[in-house]
Amino acid sequence: MPEPRFIPLQRRADVNSETIAERASTFYDLMRARRTVREFAATPVAREVIEKCLLVAGSAPSGANLQPWHFVVVGDPAIKTRIRQAAEVEEREFYEQRAPQEWLDALAPLGTDANKPFLETAPYLIAIFSQSYGLLPDGRKVKNYYVQESVGIATGMLVTALHNAGLASLTHTPSPMGFLNEILGRPANEKPFLLLVVGHPAENAMVPDITRKSLAETTTFR
Repeated sequence: MPEPRFIPLQRRADVNSETIAERASTFYDLMRARRTVREFAATPVAREVIEKCLLVAGSAPSGANLQPWHFVVVGDPAIKTRIRQAAEVEEREFYEQRAPQEWLDALAPLGTDANKPFLETAPYLIAIFSQSYGLLPDGRKVKNYYVQESVGIATGMLVTALHNAGLASLTHTPSPMGFLNEILGRPANEKPFLLLVVGHPAENAMVPDITRKSLAETTTFR
């Protein structure tokens, strides 16, 4: 087994109590304006922006640093149409047959239904896959660890990076999502984690009038 190799931690030159507090406050102001959007404009987004945001996601911590994720960026209109058609099949079954009334009641304030036009309107869809195991060049399997946790963190960082760049996003999770493997040609060791819709919000986009829980409701200090 090889010996671990370490390098010096890169530090920020201006980190002190005052700048830390200021950065935390400024970042909170930025992120509290983030909203999930379901009405997108067809306005193009530069591929370079998406690439930079994906590099941010790829910097996320992961179990044993195995980085068990794969991102498929879809901009081709024909592929987006196929994804929408397949997703709406699952969504119709969900809303009409599978979802218990309690779940439908929880979704009611958001105004969602089985129609997902944003899957075609938005300039990009990013399909995020979790990898239960990796594959070496010789075909051998390498087990990945804490896969869901790792991919969840990377996805959160991607959503944050997109918002920081000035873009809107929507986390979409039709269930099941196996159709994404087929449409996007992904291997058996990858499972769809979620579908992220990315772009500019429509000019007159509306969002649900909802509130978020307070810090006291979600956090305990000991």
